Order: sequence, then C-alpha cells, then structure tokens
Amino acid sequence: MSKDQQNPTALDVLIVGAGFNGLYQLWNLRKHGYRVLVIERGSDMGGVWHWNNYPGARVDSEIPEYELSIPELQEDWTWSERFPAGPEIQRYFAHMDQKLKLRPDCLFNTRFQARFLLLATGFAEKRNQPDWPGLDEFRGRIVHSSFWPREGINLEDKRVAVVGTGPSGVQVAEAASKVARQLIVFQRRPNFALPMTQVRYDTANPYPRDQFQRIFDERGDHFCGLSWDFIQKNATEDSPAQRQATYNRLWDEGSLRFWLGAYQDIFFSEQTNREAYDFWRAKTLPRIKNPEQREILAPAVPPYPFGTKRIALEQAYFEMFSQDHVDLVDLQTTPVTHATKTTICTTSQAFEVDILVLATGFDLITGGLNQIAIKNGQGKLLSDYWATGISTYLGMTVAGFPNLFIQYGPQAPTTFCNGPACAEVQGNWVRDCLNYLRDHGLSTIEASAQAEQEWVELVHQLGAASLLPKSKTSGIPKNVNHINQSPSCSPGGIGHALACEFHRRGLRVLATARNTDDIQDLSLLGIETLELVVDDAESVRRCFSEVETRVGHHGLDWLINNAYDPLHFSFPCL
Repeated sequence: MSKDQQNPTALDVLIVGAGFNGLYQLWNLRKHGYRVLVIERGSDMGGVWHWNNYPGARVDSEIPEYELSIPELQEDWTWSERFPAGPEIQRYFAHMDQKLKLRPDCLFNTRFQARFLLLATGFAEKRNQPDWPGLDEFRGRIVHSSFWPREGINLEDKRVAVVGTGPSGVQVAEAASKVARQLIVFQRRPNFALPMTQVRYDTANPYPRDQFQRIFDERGDHFCGLSWDFIQKNATEDSPAQRQATYNRLWDEGSLRFWLGAYQDIFFSEQTNREAYDFWRAKTLPRIKNPEQREILAPAVPPYPFGTKRIALEQAYFEMFSQDHVDLVDLQTTPVTHATKTTICTTSQAFEVDILVLATGFDLITGGLNQIAIKNGQGKLLSDYWATGISTYLGMTVAGFPNLFIQYGPQAPTTFCNGPACAEVQGNWVRDCLNYLRDHGLSTIEASAQAEQEWVELVHQLGAASLLPKSKTSGIPKNVNHINQSPSCSPGGIGHALACEFHRRGLRVLATARNTDDIQDLSLLGIETLELVVDDAESVRRCFSEVETRVGHHGLDWLINNAYDPLHFSFPCL
C-alpha cells in the first residue's frame, strides 16, 4: 500500500467506481500529477462488466468504438469479434490493468477523505425487482441478470423464465433457448431489436487496426460517441425511393446504425420515426412464424416511438419464438398476479419455473447515487436535494456540493452514449477543471445555482422538443425524476463543444454564451464579432482557418457559443 493510500488526507481525487469512467480517470489524472484513488464495491475491475456474467452477455457497440483510445492499450491486444462477449470485455479490463498499472491505486471496503470526489458509479447501479405477491416463497433460483454468479448457472434441461426484454433480457433469452427444457419470456413491452452482423477476426480476416485513430478522433464529435452520426438532413429531404434505399443500407450494416445513424429528425418527427418503425416491422414480421406473437413482438401500432427505448442487437431472437419449447407471455394482457413455491402465475396461466431470471433493469441514472449518503458542508444529502427533481450543471456538477464531479450520471448524455467515448470526453473535462484550479491557486469549484437552472431548462427544452416523453423509459424514467418530468439524460448527445475545440487549438476563450442576442449586443458596443454557422463536426473544422486568419493566436475576448441544438449540443469548456 502506498503512502497516499495509508494517509487519506494526501489524496487529491477520490473516484468511486472501477468501470471505464473510473479507470480512465485514474490513468488520466495520475498522468497529470494528481494523487488519485479508486474505490470499488465489487471484487475486481470492470464496472458493469464485472457483474454482467449472464449467458449471452455481449457489447452492442462495435469494436474499436467500444474501447479506450489510450495508445498503450493497443499493444499486445487483438479483439476476436466485432461485438465481443462479456468474458472478452473482462479480459480487456485485465489487459488495461496490466498495461497501465491501475490496481495499486484501487481499493475495496475502505474509507477515505479527499479534496475532490468523482462519482463514476455508472447509470445501471441499483437493480429493479418485481414486487409480486408470494415471490419470497418461491423455492426455485432467482437471479438478476446483472448479478449473475461468475461460476455460472446451469440452465440445461431447466424450466427458465426470463422477465424483461431489454438488451440483457434479449441476450439471456437467446442463450437460454439453446439449452433450457422450457423458456418462458415475460414481456411488458416489445424491444425493437436489430439484427447483429457478427464478424470474427483471425489471420484471414484481420482486426482493422489501421482505422483506430480515425475512429477515436471522430467519435467524440458525434451524438452517441461513435465514429458515425445521424444523416445530416431530415427524412423528407429525400424522396421515398431514396429513403428506402437509405434504410436498406443502414439495415445491412448489422449494427446500431439503423437507430443512431438514421435521419437526424428520427427523435423529433413523428412521421420520420413512424416510417423507420414501419420499415423495421416489415423486415421483422417474416421472422415471426406465430401470427399471434407477431402483434406482441412487432405490433401494427408501436406502443412507444421507435428508438426511445433502448434497442438491443439480436442474433435469431425473433426466430427463437417459433420453437416449441419457447413461450411468450404478454404482460400487458396477462399480467403476473402472484408467485407460489414452484410457479409464476398470470391472469391466464401458471408456469412451472426452476430458474427465474430478472432482466428487469435498474433505477436508472440516480439510483446508485442516491444509495450513497453524499452530504455537503451544511449536512444536506444529495438525495434530498434531488427529492423534487434532478438538478445538475452539465450533468457533472451540482450547486451546493463543491468539488463533487459525476461521470455517466443524470442530465448528461448517459443512456445515449458509447461508454468509453463518454468516459474520455467527460474525464478530460474534469481533468481540465482540476488543472485550471491548480494553475490558478484555487481549492474549490462549485456550480452556481443560476448556471444549474439554465442547464436544467436546456435539458428540459431538448427533451420536450423530442419524442422521448412519449416513451417514459430511459429518457424520462417513470421511477426517477417524476416530479418535474425533465429528462434524466440530456437528449443532446456528446458532441464536443466548439469552445473546447478553440481551447485545444490555443485560442484563448474567456467566456461563452448561448444567446444569439449577445452578438447584436456586442455589435452595439462597438466590439467586432465573427459569427460562425456550425452545423456539424466537419463545419467546425472548416471554420478554424478563417478564425485563425481573423484573430490569430493572440486570443479571443469572447466566444459566443451557439452550438446548442437538438442534435449537436456541446459541453462548455473552461
């Protein structure tokens, strides 16, 4: 144990959570001279991937999108698949530890004090459990998908029930269908799952290492933290024939592109959204052989807008239901009434069950944070501060809670974001804040109440302009932030701030503003202004030569940052 670990007061930053966010920030801040410690309640690194041991667990962001861009991690490491399974992700974390020497600064079951607290607990921390009468008397095995034992569970020749059809439920069901004597899938609402086109890498089909740097450079500029983005036009700007060709091209990619790489108004136009759903349904219906199941799995009228509930990538999920030993239970028409010692009972039938798999999700975003007794200097709990609704600045700081940073948390782009990319974008922002404080001899940082309120209003405006409120799932969970009904995640994505781009290029940014009226106000004061129309990442890059020609490298007095729109919002930069 190092001296810093023995002496809590010697720490600069305490990080809670050893997933992508926490470990990237450990490496990042340690490199800049900070004394950092990560504490983790699990027995090893990996965050959600430490717990995701259920059969079929697999990442749905393709490689190399779903990895950190740290150069050392590319050495002596080759992925075996385009969409790696859970065990390979766990091996990647072990490789990360081996290359970056992280473990000496990670501890468990320990109490510490530090100048800065960084919560990297993730958004899927507190598990949801059904409250069915009699469930406590059930004698079969009950396991939550996110708490699957590392030694595994033998599903062979068992009667297995899977409750929930989110990504975890889809993956568990696919795996269980191959070995279980009987599989019963309890569905509350359908998952508009997309087909996964898996690619296995070997000497004949090598891992595309030459594309890494381009992908790492581009993914931070895009909505979901991937190297591709929405098509930069509305669907109606193309003819019907052009749209069908586009949908087919995206479908053939075999990834999340049909969802997060579609027309830019898919989350804002009911017409565009419904057209995408109808295309999905037309592709999916032929794969569902049972006519009654077709309306349950792919109904004629979607129960929520396409893509506003987390979409899974599947491998023969819909074909699975045509097998005689697989049953589908529609909880909308036949809800569960109770459990007995051996059965799960609905209004129409009792199912004998040996193993009950709860793929029932989480108290998203704030559930894990509210489990921690986080108090400010006045003794107020963060959970009490949020009792009337989530309120943050940038989704990363909270007014009244100085020196507290949150990554992958509420009112950030969390549920829409590729985890490793979000870890780097947010992690670098926190690092820049700490460097600024250190360079200027400052000891504390705290969001103002006004800035926090402006951010909350912005998140609310973006959410209200979208189709997310019609879903009441990950964008606006029923069980979180139900009072003020603002989205618990920012619908703006993680596009890099224009201000941060200027900052990295050596142009001094003293302030930012969101209001276009500021340009007119400055002109009235006789201050020369240069207005830049920035529609996408490429136009950001094109504008720099013009700016540098006009102002040189001597610095701007003001940067009017108007990069806030429903598809390309940005993080302000110090």
